[in-house]
Order: sequence, then structure tokens, then C-alpha cells
Amino acid sequence: MNKTDRKTKTWLRRAALLLLALPLLAAGAAKLAGVPQLHLSFALMGLPAWFGYFIGAAEVAGAIGLLFRPLRAWAASGIAVVMLGALGFHALYTPLSQGIPALIVLALSLGFSGRSPEPTQSALSVCTQ
Repeated sequence: MNKTDRKTKTWLRRAALLLLALPLLAAGAAKLAGVPQLHLSFALMGLPAWFGYFIGAAEVAGAIGLLFRPLRAWAASGIAVVMLGALGFHALYTPLSQGIPALIVLALSLGFSGRSPEPTQSALSVCTQ
């Protein structure tokens, strides 16, 4: 692979990362701010009010974690779990078409939950240098 191809792949990966992180950050912040429309689904499922704030915190933490390579796979895995819950909600309570955004976020997060092709150093190798 030549240098131009590598640069293109790097930029595409970063764009996908931002397309995943920014909506999660916005949705999580809105849940933490207590936007009523975003808490209706939790009440509909009979979950306590604090659960909406917990999911909001998880989304914000996941979005921030995506931006740090050592945390990226863990953050993406956590986001995938949250999106599976969102898909479950849509399957039970809404037309399935309303779950498409959650499905897209799930697919993107699964793409980042595996090994990272970007070079990283382990904490041990950094400490022993």
C-alpha cells in the first residue's frame, strides 16, 4: 500500500470515529441534561429515572473513550452493549425503522471494538523504556 492510500485510510477511519463519537456525545449530554423526550423510553420500559442518566453518562464516557487509542476498543464495546439495549427497545416499543440509527451506531462501534490497526504501545512497554 502506498503512502497516499495509507493517508486516505487514516482519514476515513478518523471520519468514521467522529461520526460515531459526536452523536453519542450529543445524545449522552442531552440525557444528562434531563431532556424529557430522551427519558420517555426508560419510563416506558418501567426503568427508574436514574437509569436514563446512567446511559447518558455511559454514552458520554464512550464517546470520549473513542478518542484515546488505548481506550478505544473498550469504549466501542461498551457503546455496542448500549446500542443492543436501544435496539431491544425499538424492537419492542417502536416501528423497527426508528431503530436504524442505533443499528448504524452498533455497526460502527463493532468496527472499532476489535483490534486497532493503528500502531499503539502497551503501558508496559512505555513504562520500561
